[in-house]
Formats: sequence, structure tokens, C-alpha cells
Amino acid sequence: MNAFRNRIGRISAAIAVLVAAVCAGSICAGAEPGKPAHGYGYDDTPLLPGSPWRVHDRKRPQPPMVAPGEQPGAPPADAVVLFDGRDLSQWEGGTGKGIEDGSIDILKAGQIQTKQEFGDCQLHVEWATPAAADGDAMNWGNSGVFLMGQFEVQIIESHASRIYADGITAAIYGQSPPLVNASRKPGQWQTFDIVFTAPRFAGGKLVRPAYLTVFHNGVLVQYHKAVLGATMHKMLPAYQPDRSKGPIMLQKHGSTVKFRNLWVRPLKLDDQ
Repeated sequence: MNAFRNRIGRISAAIAVLVAAVCAGSICAGAEPGKPAHGYGYDDTPLLPGSPWRVHDRKRPQPPMVAPGEQPGAPPADAVVLFDGRDLSQWEGGTGKGIEDGSIDILKAGQIQTKQEFGDCQLHVEWATPAAADGDAMNWGNSGVFLMGQFEVQIIESHASRIYADGITAAIYGQSPPLVNASRKPGQWQTFDIVFTAPRFAGGKLVRPAYLTVFHNGVLVQYHKAVLGATMHKMLPAYQPDRSKGPIMLQKHGSTVKFRNLWVRPLKLDDQ
């Protein structure tokens, strides 16, 4: 029995040595108290293609910490809050009115745009079309969110009533229908979560178009979709040269569309 126990003890000690060797220089729970000054990782792994960093490189900078919103849809710590239910101080144009029950009635407020300009960004928008029709199919719930004041993600009643495919909710208007129609019933609050990459120009010529990724009510409806140009009606879109930033605009289009909880995170996607 003692010989058996001694054998088990030698095996356990060997396993402990092996585990210590595997964990050396890597993230291993309980390997050592606190974080070492040099950081966990390796110096002898292969270089990642097109990168100055190695696989698991211990010297690679950590991304910054950002505190998320406490509730779903709430702005994270690094967001620019465009509307928190109280005033239109971040906006210009329109009538300066139209705030009711913590939301913007765009028909009363008029067409508004942000005072600040944005390029690459993440944008969160909550909106609702009227519960009852306040116009025909072309006008019921008609509005839109414009990136850089040019590129429209469409808003229109699209559950009980629908128009042409590239004009329903979450379409890049006049260009690209959404992958699916995720519309809620009229009068219900809906969400857009948009990732926008601004166009790039060199010498007055377009070298990379704008791109849009859109989640509508949490459903992916546009995935890194190239934008053909500024939104037009019944015409081909085109780009305005040398513009890489612009305001976010909420469109007035004859319907009582409401907005709330708008925020944006400026991004530097080329740095990635």
C-alpha cells in the first residue's frame, strides 16, 4: 500500500511540474497572485499576417475599457448622447419644439440635424411610426435616419403596409432592401443599431465607398453593404467629393414619427 501511495505521489508531482511548464508566461488561473508587470503572453510565437504582432503577443496593447449602459439600449460611457428625452440642445434646424413624453415628434419638431459632424460611427436610434395610418402607403410612418446628412436608412410603416422593396424600413433608400423585414406592428417602439464607415477620398476622387451594417430590432438586415452614393428619389445616387464627415439627420416627411434614446459613438475604423 505504501509503495502504491509513493507511486501516486510521484505521478502527482510530475503532473504539477508539467502544468507549471505549460502555464509559464500564459494566462493560467491561480498561477500567481496579481498581474505580472510584463503581462501574460509569448515572445516566440509566429507573426500574424500583415501585423507587427505575434500570436498571443504579450506586448500587444490592450483595448481601452468602456463601461456599457446599465440597461439594454442605454448609452455606453464613451457615447455622445444626442437625445435623452429632455431637450434638442445637440440639434439644429427645425422648430425647436416637438418634445412630448420623452420623445421627439418629428412632424412638430421639423427636420433636424446634429450640430456635431460624424464620420465612422456606431449609432443607436429608437423610433415609432403612428399606430393608425396618417397617410397612404407612401407616407404612413415615413421618415429616415441620414448618416453624414446624405445616406438614408429608411423608416416607414412596413408591417401592415409596404411599398417597393428598396423603400421599406431598414432599406438603404433607393439602393438596397434589408435582408429581412423585421418590422414591429404600427405604434410599437423599434430600434436601429447602425455601424457606419464613411467614404474615403484622395485627390477629389472616391477611393472607398461608405458602408452600412444595420440591426433592426436586433436582427441583422444590412451587412457591410457598400453605399452607392447620396440618397436620391427616382434617381441614381452619387457621391459628393471630399466629404468624410457630416451631421446625423432625422427626416420630416409628413408623418408623426417619434424618436427617443439617440446616441452615437465616434469610431476610428482605419485604426483597426
